[in-house]
Amino acid sequence: MNRLNEQAQGVYVIALTPFTETGELDLDSTDRMVDFYLERGATGLTVLGMMGEAQKLTIEESRTYVRRILRRVDGRVPVVAGVSAAGFAQMQALTTMVMDDGAAGVMIAPPSSLRNDQQIVTYFRQAAEFIGDTPFVLQDFPLVTSVTIPVSVIQAIVDEVPTCVCLKHEDWPGLSKITALRKLSDAGESRRISILCGNGGLFLPEEMARGADGAMTGFAYPEMMRDVVHFHRIGERDRAQDIFDAYLPLARYEQQPGLGLAIRKYIMARRGAIATPALRKPGGALSPADIADIERLVARQENRLKEIG
Repeated sequence: MNRLNEQAQGVYVIALTPFTETGELDLDSTDRMVDFYLERGATGLTVLGMMGEAQKLTIEESRTYVRRILRRVDGRVPVVAGVSAAGFAQMQALTTMVMDDGAAGVMIAPPSSLRNDQQIVTYFRQAAEFIGDTPFVLQDFPLVTSVTIPVSVIQAIVDEVPTCVCLKHEDWPGLSKITALRKLSDAGESRRISILCGNGGLFLPEEMARGADGAMTGFAYPEMMRDVVHFHRIGERDRAQDIFDAYLPLARYEQQPGLGLAIRKYIMARRGAIATPALRKPGGALSPADIADIERLVARQENRLKEIG
């Protein structure tokens, strides 16, 4: 497998972790899920992410799951693994484990203990020292990490740490950050790295217009992100917007704090990608009213797709 690099583009889907109703890893569903993502145009997969319930897995379960993903992918697309950890020793061990098994790179989020710009730069410089020549994605997700990373700090990390090859942009609002980073690289003032965006794809048309290279997030309909990225890249922005608009009510509903993953798993099970929508405890649960909402939105979305052809 080729390693992740600054040219990463397209849709790197944040993969779910399928469980049985009793909470065990469902490896048969893992295979089906990988096929589902690839059949719908994923150009990469990201595993052990925040929406992948990575924090609920043991180290051995993490290895079993990543190995199963890599075996099913069989080199067709790159796989990035989240390795954020409380300490660098654990991060190093996780990185060695997934890279030895064939991952293309890793993703690192800053810990919430960082308090100023210099601490952030130092943290990523030291993280890079521990993981060696492994390429990594800098996850910028202040809504969860509580760490705000200004453009100047991202630029400093990119300039000082050559193994930082991609920014997972999840700042909200943060479109101006993409614009500023692209302005710097276009002017030759900073190395150009890949920018892949999160937040469930809610701002994907605007992010692509600002210079993003694609998405690195989850949504129960990855084909929406595939098509939005594709049509933006070939200059058909109105077509991209029409497709996005057809899925927007479902994308919005799926972004509810506390319930979003349960909603995504319900739809993925409904679509046949996984056997059950089970979350490993602790996790949110859908009410009959929630399910009725989802079914209504799914029906309306299918009608919208027919209208736009």
